[in-house]
Amino acid sequence: MPLPVREGDKRSRRGVGTPGSDGILLRAAAEAFGRALIVLDGGDASLGAGEGALEDCAAALGASGCEAEAVIAALVRRQPAAGLALRALARSGAPCDLAADGPGGAVRASGRAVGGLALLTLWVEAAPPEPSARLAAFIEAHPYPAFVADAAGSPSLVNRAWLEAAGAESLDDARARGLTFDRAAFDLIGEALAAGAPRERVRWQGGSDARRALRLRSVPLGEGLAAVLSWDVTQAEGAADALGRQIAAQVAVLAETADAVAIFDADQRLDYCNPAFARLWDLDQAWLAERPSHAALLDRLRQARRLPEAADWSRFKADELARHSRLQATQEAIWRIGGERILKVVSLPHPAGGLIMLFSDITPEVRLKGQFNHLIQVQQATLDKLTDAVAVFGADARLKLHNEAFQTLWAIPPVMLGGGPTFDEVVERCTALLHDIHFWSELKGRITDPDPGVRAPARGDARIADGRRLAWQSRPLPDGATLVSFIDVTDTKALEGALRDREAALDAAEKLKRDFVSSVSHELRTPLTTILGYAELMEIGGEALSERARRWVAAVRSAAADLARSVEDILAFAEIDAGEMTLDLAETDVAALLDDAHGRWKARAIEAGVALHLSATDAQGTIRADAASLARVLDHLIDHALRQTAPGGRVLLSARRTADEVCLEVADTGRGIPFHVQAHIFDRFSGEEGAAAGLGLALVKALVELHGGWVALESEPGAGAAFACHLPVAGQVPDPAKLLI
Repeated sequence: MPLPVREGDKRSRRGVGTPGSDGILLRAAAEAFGRALIVLDGGDASLGAGEGALEDCAAALGASGCEAEAVIAALVRRQPAAGLALRALARSGAPCDLAADGPGGAVRASGRAVGGLALLTLWVEAAPPEPSARLAAFIEAHPYPAFVADAAGSPSLVNRAWLEAAGAESLDDARARGLTFDRAAFDLIGEALAAGAPRERVRWQGGSDARRALRLRSVPLGEGLAAVLSWDVTQAEGAADALGRQIAAQVAVLAETADAVAIFDADQRLDYCNPAFARLWDLDQAWLAERPSHAALLDRLRQARRLPEAADWSRFKADELARHSRLQATQEAIWRIGGERILKVVSLPHPAGGLIMLFSDITPEVRLKGQFNHLIQVQQATLDKLTDAVAVFGADARLKLHNEAFQTLWAIPPVMLGGGPTFDEVVERCTALLHDIHFWSELKGRITDPDPGVRAPARGDARIADGRRLAWQSRPLPDGATLVSFIDVTDTKALEGALRDREAALDAAEKLKRDFVSSVSHELRTPLTTILGYAELMEIGGEALSERARRWVAAVRSAAADLARSVEDILAFAEIDAGEMTLDLAETDVAALLDDAHGRWKARAIEAGVALHLSATDAQGTIRADAASLARVLDHLIDHALRQTAPGGRVLLSARRTADEVCLEVADTGRGIPFHVQAHIFDRFSGEEGAAAGLGLALVKALVELHGGWVALESEPGAGAAFACHLPVAGQVPDPAKLLI
């Protein structure tokens, strides 16, 4: 929109057009350079000097008159952006440079604030000089779009590639249709002309299917002209993008890598490091972001005592920095830090210049390797201490491991086994002692055949040439190898034969003993029964016997009863030893069991002057057991208690029940059992003085264990003894043949 002005005001309001030295000089300069000078004051515009130049501008723009406001109105019509620029010039003195093409030529305008005035200079721009023929030939020969244009972006010379890119037949056709190659090139021309130096820019053109990248370069040519050349850099830009993505991917990978990575540029400054690097050396990320030099990094690590101890620090530092100048592909070193950590340091030159360094903490690996080597040494030492001849063959049938006994057994020189000989080479020496070729062939198949069925564990024995007998076995190992062992069992086989003969003799002797005991016991039963019967008759019906004779008869009856009980015990032990005793398990009333035992021994206790008490209130209920066997157990314990208790003493028969067992207990106030006797009190024929035959307590232990229970003894010499029989309620009966009696 044109600036509003007042009619007829064609002179300066502030003395620009007044007579005087300054006004004369200003008009002379305007006329000399063909310029029209217009003064802008708020919304007014007036001609200050250069009436002829103003008329030329009016003719070029096709203005409706030659006044200042008419020329400005025509300028605004031809260049819409001029209205805003002129308003800003008039209000705030903002400089501007304008250009407009009219029917009579091109008009240029330049606005500046001078002192308190806003001045606008107008002139008709002369037609640009024609480019030289050489420039035209150069532009045409360029394979990509190229052109020459002025500051307004109007091309004056284009090549065929430019026309093809713009879709025009000729430059006049392009001007008429308003076609151009790339409007961004106009901005580049302005930048080059303003700077007076070449400017470059990369532009992407086309759709997603046929995009291409062009590098535009604008070169000032003088006289307000600039040449723009372009090159197709699609492949280069694509490669740069791919390189950028690859670098980003590498950075992402390095960020997750456990090994510490540092990259130094050509100036030996830290260009990149991953998080593992900062963690390894415990360095501040902010300090690392400042890109310290390699030398500064070494100095800081030395101050923190994180580098290997070096007697000559200067030499160590120089050697590390010399990695940048060495040309070999890879350099490796091992650093031991503080006696705790071991680092593997690898450096290699960067393809773009600089150095890549990798730091790997191999402390666990070194320790594991040391432990592995130690394990191998222990394994070898262990194998060498074995008497078995051991050899390990790999899946390729080569000897991997052997011990001294192996080479001694087959008389193989150590030098032959040192290089990992094949199975056939080893067998060639072994056949001198073991001629069975079929055995060796089958053994080789177990080593080399991958079929699990063939490689299954196997064992056997063989006789070698010197008469010895060997036991062998083969075992597949998890790594595909096979272990083969040989052991000399000559003496073992001879000993086994002797033991078998001895076992047979012992079995025969044991059978003879059992038969003898059984026969003798049965033979003794009949006379004992007779003796007991007549003794009882004589006691009952022998009124004519004297008191002494009565005592003799009582002694005979008692001795016969003891002997009968001993015979029964011997027979019971014979059955237990033979594994022939079986229990008749049934639900047995515990209280009734104790009451019957009390009734059987009450008279005997009275005769001995001992009080026999019964307490079964804590054991109400039943137990699954053999009642006869438990009655025998109680009889032996009560008999033992009465024998150990002096007249006036007391014997207590009791029982108590828990969740899963019943405990039968017989306690007395007798003389007690000496400590040295208690350890063997339940052994056969090791009873105390006064016991019947040394079998009663041993039989108690055997019968209780047959029920799945156990017997305990508590006794203090001079303070009595208490025998406790712990019996399972459910009647868990073990195998009689496995009892230790």
